[in-house]
Formats: sequence, C-alpha cells, structure tokens
Amino acid sequence: MDKTVDINGVTVHYTYEPGSGTPVVLMHGWGCNHTTLASVENVVRECGNPVLNIDFPGFGSSSEPVEVWGVDDYTCMLRALLEKEGIERPVLLGHSFGGRVGILYSSRYNVEKLVLVDAAGVKPHRPLRYYWRVYSFKLMKKLLPLLIGHNAADRRIEAVRARRGSADYAAASPMMRSILSRVVNEDLCHVMPAITAPTLLIWGADDNATPLSDAKKMERLIPGSGLVSFADCGHYSFLDNPIQFAAVLRSFLKS
Repeated sequence: MDKTVDINGVTVHYTYEPGSGTPVVLMHGWGCNHTTLASVENVVRECGNPVLNIDFPGFGSSSEPVEVWGVDDYTCMLRALLEKEGIERPVLLGHSFGGRVGILYSSRYNVEKLVLVDAAGVKPHRPLRYYWRVYSFKLMKKLLPLLIGHNAADRRIEAVRARRGSADYAAASPMMRSILSRVVNEDLCHVMPAITAPTLLIWGADDNATPLSDAKKMERLIPGSGLVSFADCGHYSFLDNPIQFAAVLRSFLKS
C-alpha cells in the first residue's frame, strides 16, 4: 500500500504492508529508493511481519529536504513517521546510507532488533592525496571569487565538484549534493556502544564502498552484535547472494 505523509514540510513516500508481529522498517541506500529493497521486503512478508519500506527524502517519490540535512535530521524524520504510524518498537533494516539512520535511531530509541546490511557509519580512512585535494579545493573556493567574480566562481566550483566527486555526487541535485557532502563525513562510531538491541551485520566480503573492516569495527563497538559475511559479494550482498541472505535474515527475524 502506497502512502505519503507531510513531515515538517517534506513529503515522505513509503509503502506499508500489514501483518502480524513486530513491524520491520526497511531503509535504502544513497541514490536508491524503496524498490531497491523489494527482494528483502518479500522475505519479510514471507515471515508474516508488517513491513514499512521508505523513500528517504530526496529519493524515489519523496520530496527533497528544504535545507541541508544530516543523519540526525533523517533520524528525526523517521521517528516522526513511525510515531504517525503508531510503531513504537520496530525491527530496523538499513542498507548503506540507511544503515547510518538505523545506527543513530537505535542508539536513541527502543528497537526490537537492528539489521545492518553493508552499512555506512564508519568514517573512512583517507590517503594523503585526499587531503591534498580537499585543501586545494578549499583554497580555490576562497580565491576564485576574487579573481573571476562570484557567479563565475560558483559555476566553476560546481563543475570541479561534479568532476572530482563520486557517481552519486554527480547524479545528485545541488541540494542533495550538499547533503551527501555532509552525511558522508559523519562518523557514528561514538554512538554504537549505546545500541542495546540484538544486532545482525550482513556484509559482502568484497564490498569496496563500505569494506568488511567497517563491519568488523561495528561488531566490536555494538554490544552483542554478530557478523555474517558472504564470499564473492559486494556492496549489494542481498542482490549478489539472495538465497543465503534470505535464509540468514529469516532466521534472525524468527529468533
């Protein structure tokens, strides 16, 4: 069932399928939408649980935030949505960026269980050339307006951003580019020890977006968490190995 709700001026689209037991909330990754997790939703529905599958603001059929959001803003939006639906203690499942929201939400509020799938949340280690690029870019931002004027400088800077950035960055609108630049640098390691819900980490062993080392760090920081990794799988482990993924998720939901 397709549904929309207005939360602080942002239209949030999601689907909701009723069932019995604890509702499971699915949260997609950056650049995706709720349909990306369709196969995961099918597994949850087979287990009989109600399932809410969200389009985060800025993706799918949800409108963009009207200001630059961080992970905290997305988490507050999710809290408001669940309150409107009367969901108090859900199971959260987050892939990639959705994992960031799942981590922060679970560190603040009661959840039944948490599933992190190839999740973001650990700030990546950067090579020296990265910092050289960052600081040279910041210098360019300061000097260009003085040399060629603000309007021309803004166009030049945006072109450099798009050329240097990731595919996600290049494909995003100006607002979502600003949001991506903010959230990608948010390190959530400090809140992970506050998570008390049973937590399952599911990872692709060959994930090069959020590497397996991130999962191992999360496993150390989140009390009582457990890690399952799939060989020959990347950042979309639920698509690369759907049969094993379904078996692991089904077992965790029923435990």
